[in-house]
Amino acid sequence: MPQIPETIHELTVGQLAARSGAAVSALHFYESKGLISSRRTSGNQRRYSRDTLRRVAFVRAAQRVGIPLATIRDALAELPEERTPDREDWARLSQAWRGVLDERIRQLGRLRDHLTDCIGCGCLSLETCVLSNPDDVFGEQLTGSRLLGERRPPAGDAR
Repeated sequence: MPQIPETIHELTVGQLAARSGAAVSALHFYESKGLISSRRTSGNQRRYSRDTLRRVAFVRAAQRVGIPLATIRDALAELPEERTPDREDWARLSQAWRGVLDERIRQLGRLRDHLTDCIGCGCLSLETCVLSNPDDVFGEQLTGSRLLGERRPPAGDAR
């Protein structure tokens, strides 16, 4: 990973990409979504502050665990603009997602534990599938195909 001298306080998009491991196109996308920001030089080139490296790392880590970009953007908006976020800032943000991540872990555990049954069954029955219909919550209300929406014949069709 290329090192950037401490004397450099702003990074080009190429330096940010090389140091963060994110593609230049991803950085442009993050900027368009309000996840990171840059200033423009007189030659209209992007310059990112060094703390953008931490923000990009945070975005990428959050994406890997399935946090939506809008949620990430809202979290980043709570970080201070006048200083580099510290450990306490990051801890506060990650604590807010703990419940969401715990639920996702529970769902992934259920998927892992029942995936073989699902593949072995082959039907993916919405009526009995432990993945699509955990604890048969729909069984008391509806049966299988009705969960996909009832199809009605077009008006005037006398089927």
